[in-house]
Amino acid sequence: MTSTVKTTDRIPVKEALCEESIGKKVKICGWVRTRRDSKAGFSFIELNDGSSFNSIQVVAPKELDNYESEILNAGIGSSLEILGEVVESPGKGQATEVKADSVKVLGFADPKEYPLQKKGTSFEFLRTIGHLRPRTNTFGAVARVRNEICRAIHEFFQTRGFVYVHTPIITGSDCEGAGQMFKVTTFDLDDVPRKEKSNEIDFEQDFFGRQTNLTVSGQLEAEIYATALSNVYTFGPTFRAENSNTSRHLSEFWMIEPEMAFCDLEGDMDVAEAFLKHIFSSVLKNCPDDMNFFNQRIDKTVIETLTAIVESDFHRLSYTEAIEILEKSGESFEFPVKWGIDLQ
Repeated sequence: MTSTVKTTDRIPVKEALCEESIGKKVKICGWVRTRRDSKAGFSFIELNDGSSFNSIQVVAPKELDNYESEILNAGIGSSLEILGEVVESPGKGQATEVKADSVKVLGFADPKEYPLQKKGTSFEFLRTIGHLRPRTNTFGAVARVRNEICRAIHEFFQTRGFVYVHTPIITGSDCEGAGQMFKVTTFDLDDVPRKEKSNEIDFEQDFFGRQTNLTVSGQLEAEIYATALSNVYTFGPTFRAENSNTSRHLSEFWMIEPEMAFCDLEGDMDVAEAFLKHIFSSVLKNCPDDMNFFNQRIDKTVIETLTAIVESDFHRLSYTEAIEILEKSGESFEFPVKWGIDLQ
């Protein structure tokens, strides 16, 4: 069997899953999630390429030249190139499937050795196979949602006239004591040069001629740009050498820092509220399958929580009012509340 589709015109599985693709000759590539062989002379292959949470079913008939030699040996994790037609699927839960005209095995995965199977896998085990964990439902969904968040971040600021500025990752500056810093050096740590009199490390002999670190914040540079460009934002990696080991501390993370000239606290709050609502609504709209997975398997309140944030007004109150509300709540807090303390 042959197909008229150009071998270079690969489309993502996400597109092939749409009803608009029915009747089209397509090329799709991906990795086998499952394969089921029918006595009627067909193999049903669940193929996923990471473009969407859902996989697409490929129907491969036994008439294909390599059916016996290759297709029946293409187990979970094998890499395939499919040429065929998108047709309406008679199965439940899927609008389309691909009737294969050819199936090319790009790479076999030994079912006895391939560590990912259809059953669930613990996060602890996935840490031992970091090169494969993006193929799991959880890590694939995290990557797609994170991608959507990043896209929405830029969309939010760009449509409001903010300028995206890049700030240094290697810096000689701290930022208001934001946190312990990772040092950057070219020194041989077994033979660090020191000053004769003080025995202090002689950073003048280092690459930059002074002590340098990984950034804890781009705020300083963003403030400088704001005094020339008015509204700017940074969005990039940040590093903190704090051995806190809590769910709220990371050694490396990406941080968004907007800076606005000619703005007051009310304007800051307006931007913060609009920003969160834009990000959450974008994720709910553009990643429904991934979010449904999180809602079922990770946190059964995540969709309800994000929806409530998007649809609710943010109440604004002073620090003093917040303390009074907490003191009158009757709750027993791990960190006692009184006026003058930092709120956790």
